[in-house]
Amino acid sequence: MGSEVGGDIGDEMQRQARRSYWRWSKQDFFPEESFKNWATYRYALSQTPFRFKDRLLARSDDASELGELRKQSENDMKRCLNWWDLTWFGFGSVIGAGIFVLTGQEAHNHAGPAIVLSYVASGLSAMLSVFCYTEFAVEIPVAGGSFAYLRVELGDFMAFITAANILLESIVGSAAVARSWTSYFATLLNRPSNSLRIHTNLRKGYNLLDPIAVVVLAIAAIIAMISTRKTSYLNWIASAVNTLVIFFVIVAGFLHANTSNLSPFLPHGAKGIFQAAAVVYFAYGGFDNIATMAEETRNPSRDIPLGLLGSILLCCVPECGDEVGKVPGGTWSSQRDDHCSSRGALGQARYTTHIARAHMIPPWFSLVHPKTGTPVNATLLIALCSACIAFFSSLDVLATLLSVSTLFIFMMMSVALLVRRYYVKGVTPQSNLLKLVILLLIIISSSMGTSAYWGLSPNGWVGYTITIPMWLIGTSGIAFLLPQQRTPKVWGVPLVPWLPSLSIATNLFLMGSLGYEAFVRFGICTLVMMLYYLLFGLHATFDMAHQQSKLRSMETMVTNASTTEADTMEKTGP
Repeated sequence: MGSEVGGDIGDEMQRQARRSYWRWSKQDFFPEESFKNWATYRYALSQTPFRFKDRLLARSDDASELGELRKQSENDMKRCLNWWDLTWFGFGSVIGAGIFVLTGQEAHNHAGPAIVLSYVASGLSAMLSVFCYTEFAVEIPVAGGSFAYLRVELGDFMAFITAANILLESIVGSAAVARSWTSYFATLLNRPSNSLRIHTNLRKGYNLLDPIAVVVLAIAAIIAMISTRKTSYLNWIASAVNTLVIFFVIVAGFLHANTSNLSPFLPHGAKGIFQAAAVVYFAYGGFDNIATMAEETRNPSRDIPLGLLGSILLCCVPECGDEVGKVPGGTWSSQRDDHCSSRGALGQARYTTHIARAHMIPPWFSLVHPKTGTPVNATLLIALCSACIAFFSSLDVLATLLSVSTLFIFMMMSVALLVRRYYVKGVTPQSNLLKLVILLLIIISSSMGTSAYWGLSPNGWVGYTITIPMWLIGTSGIAFLLPQQRTPKVWGVPLVPWLPSLSIATNLFLMGSLGYEAFVRFGICTLVMMLYYLLFGLHATFDMAHQQSKLRSMETMVTNASTTEADTMEKTGP
């Protein structure tokens, strides 16, 4: 019995190994039982409430993310990166469209010369998020990054919401960076930033078509698909050029200083600073891609923390220094810095790969090419979708939407870290779990209240006498009423729960500083995500989870049967 079952599993693995990478069958895109035919799909839809409850409560574990899901890719990614590569990869992901394009936009619209304070505010919030990412990345070094971490701590449904925002962030982020290239080229030619775009009569914000952005994305995708290592070399060169340009801006800005540009320093008050900070947060958003490179890192437990912390520290100095140089320098230095190149979004395809491994999108996108060791299909998905958006949408539309998604993901990561420290399934008493849920709701709701009050009454103070003490009560409750259930194996966030709780508050505060249009777009995207989940993602992940459960049962049967046969032979002899 054991040998027969084991043989079936082995034969199936051999059949998969012999399959070509380039395949397009229905089985590759919709292998789940729910999509076998129309009858099974109708039955799946009828089971939606039951399946939704199942996925809402289901949680993954470290071993599944590190082992079972990675098998879905059929081939392993090549381990070729070290901490130095990751540091500069993070630097290259961050220093780009945010610092070179959004700075002028937000200084003009909201912050004025105080844009440097906006970068300080968003940088501090980003640093808090880096701490949370680092602890997870060390203990669960997989390509899924925040998606994998949330699947383990908050369950499948919350992971889907995050996954959808990750894909949105990946696609919109790539589109925004590619769109900025056209502005770079135009400025390099001493022409208006929109002069190389095709002007149409479409709605404002979508009326400037950008074929150059499409070409940039195509080139970036090809490079990313060929080799991770070669992409890293290219990133070193681009980052070196970027660094020289930034220091040029700083020096030139001070040499040609015009102090009249510093007045008024706060044209729109403190509100303008935080409105700009919420948008330029995009300039720091690339560091989370480092966590997705874990499967291609030689020593993840050492290299990822060094890469994450090193890149954000490396970025904070030039980000703020560049703005200090621009403000007194005025228009001259601002126009001369936009020629710097942006880079391809390598890490975004790794997110997509792991999301596909969980079958939240078709598993065809999880395949890793056997020769290049890169997720070619996932890279194509991000590139094509980004190209469609970049062709039509303006940078300001993309930046606000991107900031909402990024801040939401980072807020969820901080929540997940608190859950990881204070809850372990099968160990934590139900009473402590209930306390944790209540206290987390107090922290989140009080942070949202602070953000809402700031938006409605920037000069008021009465509301803060309620919201801030409530935040302190929620955080203190976790600190003094609940024992930590898990100790980090290698590196842990200090001052838990205070730093993660502060990260929740700052991310929500910056989200509230964005305009209502950003939330309207975010709401529409969320509704589309939920529709997709109820029609496809829910049933695919349900089937996937139960299929894995059956495989584990079969493997247990094989192990038990083999043990029984060995015991019998030992007793009876050969």
